[in-house]
Amino acid sequence: MEGEINLSTILENLNPVLNGGKYVFTKVDSLDHIPFSKILFLFKEKEGITLVLEKRFAEELNLSFSYIASWITLEVHSSLAAVGLTAAFSQALGNANISCNVVAAYLHDHIFVDEKDALKAMNVLLKLKEDNKKSL
Repeated sequence: MEGEINLSTILENLNPVLNGGKYVFTKVDSLDHIPFSKILFLFKEKEGITLVLEKRFAEELNLSFSYIASWITLEVHSSLAAVGLTAAFSQALGNANISCNVVAAYLHDHIFVDEKDALKAMNVLLKLKEDNKKSL
């Protein structure tokens, strides 16, 4: 299953879901003392390994962080080759003065927003979905 490629169809089926919990981004040089089960995702950069995990796990592991985020999943299965989705939701969030950090996974896109902006971000994404329906 490759996922949807048509932007209008994707936006029509956006279905944002606010996941529970607080999430943080941190950097480590090694995964030696980090249980894989605690990691939501990781990305290896030349300067180190970026981890995203629940805040409580980062605190348990004494990892430093400065940004506490809420996690929104777009339940639509968009193709990794789809054009314009990230631009559409990041522009809508940006217009509402909400920063977003995006992770495109195989099945869904995931958006991390400052925890204080979570409900506002959900409203923006739901409005984006509704505005798309009206324009069809």
